Amino acid sequence: MELYIEKIVITPIAITDPPLLNAAGLHASYALRTVVEIITNTGIAGVSEIPGNEEVNKALEEIAPLLRGWDPFQLNGLQRLIHNTFGADKPDARGDAPWDQRKVVHIFSALEVACLDVIGKYTDRPVVDLLGGKMRDEVPFAAYLFYKYEGAGGRLGFDMDPSAKGWAAARQQAAIDPQGVVDQAKAMCREFGFQSIKLKGGAFPPNEEVNAMLALHEEFGGMPLRHDPNANWTMGSALSYGTKMQDVLEYWEDPVRGQKNMAELRRQMKVPFATNMCTTSFDDFPESVRLHSEDIILSDHHFWGGLKASMELSRLCMTFDRALSMHSNSHLGISLAAMVHLGAAIPNFSYALDTHYPWQSEEIIKGGRLAFENGAVAVPEGPGLGVELDHAALQSLHNNYLECGLTERNDEIEMQKVNPDWSFKPVRW
Repeated sequence: MELYIEKIVITPIAITDPPLLNAAGLHASYALRTVVEIITNTGIAGVSEIPGNEEVNKALEEIAPLLRGWDPFQLNGLQRLIHNTFGADKPDARGDAPWDQRKVVHIFSALEVACLDVIGKYTDRPVVDLLGGKMRDEVPFAAYLFYKYEGAGGRLGFDMDPSAKGWAAARQQAAIDPQGVVDQAKAMCREFGFQSIKLKGGAFPPNEEVNAMLALHEEFGGMPLRHDPNANWTMGSALSYGTKMQDVLEYWEDPVRGQKNMAELRRQMKVPFATNMCTTSFDDFPESVRLHSEDIILSDHHFWGGLKASMELSRLCMTFDRALSMHSNSHLGISLAAMVHLGAAIPNFSYALDTHYPWQSEEIIKGGRLAFENGAVAVPEGPGLGVELDHAALQSLHNNYLECGLTERNDEIEMQKVNPDWSFKPVRW
């Protein structure tokens, strides 16, 4: 039977997000996501989830009518159509802006993942098989710690649940010093079984963040530790303070800004460097190889152009002696499922992946939240992504979107609500 797209449904949602601190400022009470459903003539529906903003949503609405009658298998043609419609992405602003600003890769990744979900359901095979097959049955993730203010996120920005226990309680607590960070790590690792830990830095002076990393090392011994100041440190600070903690780090993520600075600092230190900021596209790779700016690429299928492109990145990393892991942003179960399928397929997978999933409290997939066992997520069973959309939950989170008034992420504005004099600086410390 012929298979083609009958319609595409684009639903922006807002998910509760706690007041997490980072180099760009402070998380708003809600994080924006966009859910894409591809409905076919056979009744099969494919889904995907991407970071949300008004510009990308409008672009998806614009291209959706052009895809009526489209064969979901024709992904190369889909990519050409997107480029012909919107042009090429502007040079990546990731080096200067707080987060990835590209539009075309977001649009294609949203449509590609949903098409692969359709194809998997049509052929009765999981997405991991469409990417070449399983290299592992479960995918490990790392505890992703944040400095944070007290609060749980939500409509009031401070929706605390005094009856909460375990991680649900710890998720609401402040963590703005080494002890708070350690307590957060203990609660998260106890709940999810994580076997490695990452601290999002760039929020406090380097000496404070070094003390937090050393406190984590004292508490957790030989557990792999990572630190990510989001390229917010000067070269001098990075060398001085990085030397004090390099012996306890599994890797150091983006301590300084740009490939040239990363390469220069890397040569002076004895810890692997990772990035999701200085090498974020295939166009960046030649200079990465010339300079050797990092040892580990932290991929993200939302930003690298989808799942198949991420498999191409895997081969490139093997060719040029790079390890590969994954970056994360605030997300729900559809994105997590896609990450797990990709993580299961990648041959050269060396480090536990990032995930914000413990920080989110809602879900839009049937059956509830995906489970972690000893810090890992098993590849979902069933065809396609192995998850199904809960439309009632989707509508509830869409209502959040309509009510919250946010149209894009802006951590600077949120931080200014706490500190009116604060402004984003690409290099602060």
